[in-house]
This record gives sequence, structure tokens and C-alpha cells, in this order.
Amino acid sequence: MSGFSAELIDYLEGRITFEEFDKRRDERKAKESCQESEEVAEDEEDVQPSTSAQGPSKAEEGVSPGVQLAFASMLGETPDPLSSEEEEDSLSYVDDENDEDYKVDEEEKGGKGKVEVSGKTQREGKEEQDAEDMTVGDVFALEMELNRENKKMMKERRNRSKLPRALRGLMGEANIRYARGEKDDAIMMCMEIIRQAPLAYEPFSTLAMIYEDDEDMDKALQFGLIAAHLNPSDCEEWVRLAEMSLEQDNIRQAIVCYTKAIKYDPTNVRYLWERSSLHMRVGEHKQCMDGYRRILSLLPMEDGEHFMQLSKDMAKSYYESNDLPSALGVIEDALARHPNLVSDDVINMAAELYIANRQYNKALQVLVQFAGVVLIRPEVKSDSIDVPQEEQVAETTTEEEEKKNEEDAKSKTAEEMAAEENGEIKDVQVPDSVPVDLRAKLIVCLIHLHVYVPLEGLVSSLMEQSPEEIGDLYLDVGEAYLEQGEYLSALPLLSALVISCKYNLAVVWLRHAECLKALGHMEAAAESFTKVVKMAPQHLEARLSLATLQQQLGRPECALKALESMYDSETLAQDSSAAQKARA
Repeated sequence: MSGFSAELIDYLEGRITFEEFDKRRDERKAKESCQESEEVAEDEEDVQPSTSAQGPSKAEEGVSPGVQLAFASMLGETPDPLSSEEEEDSLSYVDDENDEDYKVDEEEKGGKGKVEVSGKTQREGKEEQDAEDMTVGDVFALEMELNRENKKMMKERRNRSKLPRALRGLMGEANIRYARGEKDDAIMMCMEIIRQAPLAYEPFSTLAMIYEDDEDMDKALQFGLIAAHLNPSDCEEWVRLAEMSLEQDNIRQAIVCYTKAIKYDPTNVRYLWERSSLHMRVGEHKQCMDGYRRILSLLPMEDGEHFMQLSKDMAKSYYESNDLPSALGVIEDALARHPNLVSDDVINMAAELYIANRQYNKALQVLVQFAGVVLIRPEVKSDSIDVPQEEQVAETTTEEEEKKNEEDAKSKTAEEMAAEENGEIKDVQVPDSVPVDLRAKLIVCLIHLHVYVPLEGLVSSLMEQSPEEIGDLYLDVGEAYLEQGEYLSALPLLSALVISCKYNLAVVWLRHAECLKALGHMEAAAESFTKVVKMAPQHLEARLSLATLQQQLGRPECALKALESMYDSETLAQDSSAAQKARA
């Protein structure tokens, strides 16, 4: 057991969990790698040669040809291996132009030889000049770097198995015993191999299979996790261990297993999806959304339907967690990446998110771009691309003016926003195919943008449908009118809701009472507030408003009766809590 690490011994003895074992093992490896890097740096400092003690000619002695080629490539040259100065030095002779034998040979070779020698001399001069630019430290550092890279490559090429050759026969015998059903002997052999080679994964893997056959899932999972740690590149094994962990309701351990699988296969969408689902199960919303974002970045363009569905689910999750900026970011990416796959559900969600964030101009732009809504203005006939207008411009302008018009069309969004803020929309054309949900969003946007001219027809069309079916849309439009102080316009919508069966709710009666009070209909407002108090007796503000109205109407006894429950301390505490929730 001397070869076992401390965290492995603790894990085998059950003193720590697998997650703690994984964390401690990573910390130990990080510390060891830091120590190794420090030792390498110290070794390099010890063997660093002195540049003042040696000349440039001696610096290159002993440097391998591979280093010289690498250095030549750094200088941007393509050296000729047959004529380079370094290879001639390695052959222990150099032809010199001042040598007599060289001159004789030169005369015998003739004109062709002269040309070759001339070219050779030029190359040698260039190489000597480059060599003079080098320092001895540069050459030595380059060779050290190449040596490290070579060692790293050799280490990667090695067999991942750390089982010594002397024990491979015993490992094979253990597997044979396991196959024959002699499990006790196989276990003893595996334990002996582990004692001598604790970093080999094969005996742990065999033990995991043996205990899994015996239906001892705890030990099978334990040994399987150790085997996977010793051979971490097997992604499918990590996934299998994650599934085994889930069978034991150990979600945290399953997340760790999927994380290991993703480390060695980071583009596997299935692994990312499973891990994100597990993060959601344990309430880790941020990690779940981060995983979904990685999935979106990996989905190909042809998989647009999945991209849109996942984007919609993410936006909904962000919205439910009150993270509007993230929800808007996801939905905007979806609209920009796959505009041809935008459905009514996505349009409705995008408009709702913009409205919730009080970005009514952008909500209106989405309806115009994707729902086919057309806005009529005094000068511009429609927000959609007006082809006849472009043709007219092309007839009356030069080519430069056409380019300017195209640039203006690209920046039309800013102009639309400015026009909408100034209330320059004269009318709205809504195709019959636009669903009622999007029509209601359009009405809400126009109300907040103070565009009241086309609203009468749109609201009348909305109220033609029963409040029992679209009462929530009635309430959205009514509340938008209330926020803008348009109480007369809001009253018909709220009155239709309070007499319905499905939407005869306390919150609707409260809005109805506030609207009547703002209009000065005190008697009717008092009746509506009375309804609210009966339906929601813990609503403190409703009782206070009712008491105030009764006092103004000259009914002090009714005012005191509305405040009777406030004298109960327990009820008062409940009322305060209910009031805070109502404000939220």
C-alpha cells in the first residue's frame, strides 16, 4: 500500500466521499506540477552557459541538425541540407577559397563549378550573418525547448497502461479466473497487482466487474471510479459510472462523472445536456444555463429547430428566475441566428420580455419584423421593405444616392424608434393570421408609446372575444391603460372581467376599484373594495382604502368595521406579509 496516495487510502477506507477524493487528487497534482516546473527552472539556471566565455563559432558546436533547421525556419530561411555550413562542419572538413587544393579543383570544374561556388558563397555569407545575430543563450534556450517538446511527445506516445510487464501475465490470469467463475482467486490476484502497481487501472476495472456481477453495487462503483481516475480518457466509462451513481441517487457524484467525460470530449452535446439537467435537479440554475449556452454554441446551423427550442426554454427559465437581461440575450441571439424559424411562440416570448423590461420600441420592432404588422406614418407608408419606393428612388437618383438610401434603410430602426416616441404612427395594419396574443402585445406597446389613434379599432376587435377565454389579455391591456392614467379606457375591460366566472378574482376587483376611485365614482369603488376584502381578508391596503372611502362617504361605522381585524396582532402580521407580496 506504500504506492497509494493518501486520498486514495482515505477513499478506499470510506473516510471521504468521491467528490472530496477527486478534489484532493487534483490539488495534489497541481502542487506536484508546480514543484516540477520550479525544479526545471532551477536546472536551466544552473546549466546556463556564459556568453562572454565562448565565441559564436563554438556556440554551435554540438547543436543537433534539427535545432539548426528549426532555428533557420525561425529566421524565415529554407536551408539547403547539402550545402549548409553546419553539415560541412559535422563532416569535419571545410573547403576554403584560400586553400590551394580548392583552387585546383575550381580550375578543373570550369565555368559550371564557378557558378555553383558563387551561389554557395552567397548562402554561406547569409548564414554567417544570421549566426552573428544569434546569441549563445538563444541557441541553448532553443535546444532546451526542443528537448522538452520531444520528451512531452514521447510521453504522450507511451502506452497509457502503467502495468509492468512482469505483472501482465498475472493480470491475464486474473481475468481468466474471473471468466471461469473463480472470483475469489481473481480478487486475490487483483489485490496483489494493486499492491505492486497501485497506479495501474486494469486490476481496479476487473474488481469493479466482479463486484457488479455479485450485485455489490457500492464496491463496484467504488472500484470503477478508481479505475476511471487512473484511465481518465475513457468517456463512455465515465458516463456508465454517472448512470450507476444516479441509480444510487448520488446526483453530485454523477455530475462529477459527466464533468470528467466532458473534459475529454468537450463537444459532446449529449454529455453537456445530461450534466445541465442534473444541475437543474439540484437547483444550480447558473451552472445549468452555462451548460445550455455551450450546447447552443455547438449546435450546427442546420439544427436550427433544436436551437430555437432550447433558446425558448432557456429564456423562460431565465425569466422565471427574474434574470431579464440574460433572457433577452438568449432570445435575441435566436432571432438573429435563425430568423426564418421564428414561430409565434418565440415572437410572443420576445415581445413579452421586452415589455417586462419596458423596452416597448423593441417589442414593437419584433412584431413588425416577424409578425407582419405594418405601421402607417405620414411620410413612410409602411415599416416593411417598400419595394415600389426603392424602385422610384432608383429612377430619380444617381448610383451614389442609391447607396446612401440603402444605408438609410439599414439604419431605419433608429428612425422608427424616434418616430414612435414622437407618436407619428397614424394607423396600424395587422394581418388576419396574427394570433390574439400578439395583437394584445401590440396594443400594450402602443399604449405605452402614447399612440392612441389606432387603438380604438384594435381594442374593439379584442373585446369581441369572450373574457372567459382571453381574460388574461383583457387584464394586460387594462393594466397598461391604468399605468398611463387612461382610466376611462381601462374601465370597460375591467368591468367585463369582474362579471366573468373565470376571472372574477380579488386582483381584478382591486384594479376595478382603483379605476373607479380615480374616476371619482366613490360609491362603486367602495363596493369593489368590499369585494376585495371579502375575497382576500388579509389584504391590508384594500381594507385601508375601503375604510378611507367609507369615511369620505360619511359612514364611520362601516370604516371601523373594515378595520376590525387589524386589532388582532396575528392577523396584522399576516396582512403585512400579504401587502408586501401584493406590492411585489
